[in-house]
Amino acid sequence: MAHFINEKADAVTDAIDGTIAASGGSLTRLDGFPHIRVVVRADWDRSKVALVSGGGSGHEPAHAGFVGQGMLTAAVCGDIFASPSVDAVLAGILAVTGDAGCLLIVKNYTGDRLNFGLAAERARAFGRKVSMVVVDDDIALPDLSQPRGVAGTLFVHKIAGALAEQGADLGTVSDAARRVIATTRSIGMSLDTCTIPGSAKENRIGPGMAELGLGIHGEAGVEQIAYHNAREAMNAVVGKLSAGLKEVSYVALFNNLGGLSDLEMQVLANELLRSDLASRVELVVGPAALMTSLDMKGFSVSLHALDGADAEHLTAPTGTLAWPGCRPVKAARVLPLPDGLTPIKPLASPHPATRTFLVRCCETLIAAEADLNALDAKTGDGDTGSTLAHAARALIDAMERLPLADHTQLFRAIGQELSQTMGGSSGVLLAIFFAAAGDAASSGMPTREALRAGLARMQEIGGADIGDRTMVDALAPALEHLHDGLDGAASAARAGANRTAGMARANAGRAAYISAAQLEGHIDPGAEAVARLFEHMAEQAKSTAKG
Repeated sequence: MAHFINEKADAVTDAIDGTIAASGGSLTRLDGFPHIRVVVRADWDRSKVALVSGGGSGHEPAHAGFVGQGMLTAAVCGDIFASPSVDAVLAGILAVTGDAGCLLIVKNYTGDRLNFGLAAERARAFGRKVSMVVVDDDIALPDLSQPRGVAGTLFVHKIAGALAEQGADLGTVSDAARRVIATTRSIGMSLDTCTIPGSAKENRIGPGMAELGLGIHGEAGVEQIAYHNAREAMNAVVGKLSAGLKEVSYVALFNNLGGLSDLEMQVLANELLRSDLASRVELVVGPAALMTSLDMKGFSVSLHALDGADAEHLTAPTGTLAWPGCRPVKAARVLPLPDGLTPIKPLASPHPATRTFLVRCCETLIAAEADLNALDAKTGDGDTGSTLAHAARALIDAMERLPLADHTQLFRAIGQELSQTMGGSSGVLLAIFFAAAGDAASSGMPTREALRAGLARMQEIGGADIGDRTMVDALAPALEHLHDGLDGAASAARAGANRTAGMARANAGRAAYISAAQLEGHIDPGAEAVARLFEHMAEQAKSTAKG
């Protein structure tokens, strides 16, 4: 996989320089590149207890992103997934430690313990007061004598940092850090491994599987489980975290391991805050990328049992670049729709034949979802099939509420349902089509003419015409040939859809932004959907006639 870096050897120093350059002057660094890479608070005056942390790079924004008022004083950065040297850690300690002393916050990895530990000894030999705590919050392997330090480390940074900012002495800050470590637990899950620049990717997680309990350096997890959806994934994580929890309030830190989209993180956050843990989670940090593993497509959840002034310290202001804030968990409020937008529901009326017809049309669109998405991916954003299938499923669910026995009101009701359930421009256009067809039918027009009136209104508002490479290319000829029966309409729709494959230019929709080379040879997905729908209706008419 390619990465947006210059030279692999310069990636960490370039990243540090970029962080500092974008910090607005709040961060600086020690001299000594490339061997000593220490990011420091620019406003630090050594009058309070200093907090120093760090470790291998590749976990950004940890650790430099948490340097600032109320959190870390300095972050010592190693190579990707490698501990910084003793000299680098010592340089960081000596640069920021005054009479109040320094607390080293170290994650429980052998290299970090050794290098930070020896640096602490050497700093003490220089006369500095140095305390060190080791974070071991990972619960993936419950019987492990030396659990790893992962994202729960950030609870230590924040609570100890708030105390230090308030002027607490080294003993108080160190004791608080140890207490937080003792009551924090974390576990992660991923669908894929990370990719280290310059190294081959390890593909140990197979399709349809997720790895539970993997480390932040790409270490294998405790087990692989079948992946089905976000809810089951979160429940697996919650199940591990819940074992042995006390009946107290917790803060949850929800961390993106680097490769998940915001959309996925928000879906997972919803599942976390409706899971069996939800009743005990009082505060939440995230969802956000906090301690990543390069581009790992996964997440982790950390829990800390709140005690004393923890909530105050977690929510205290901080001047760091990356801390997303800590917020109370509250039930969502749902506001009513503004006046005039609450839909007026038509009077439902049953009609078995119409219901069967509509359901089968919807099922046709649902069955075509993957094909239409694949077609759209070649000329658009790959979601036409999903958009239509989602609307079709919603229409099936709404079937008992529709005026099936009154086709004039049925057109309007379908338009109303589509306007609420179908996203994108296609949803709006089809809602206009059915609403206008309903208006025309209520004025006495026969069905064929009413549908053509709906098409005219849709074209007027949407701006698409025949030849613009849209669903109109299939829909217009189909409605024109309805007087020839459904067979004639289906043939006209198919011919119209097929013609779009030869159109080198689209004048409407997202395909208007695509080059001719990408368009040619591919049928417009909206036109294809219309053609398949009319073909289905023609087949159903034949089957009914034979029956």
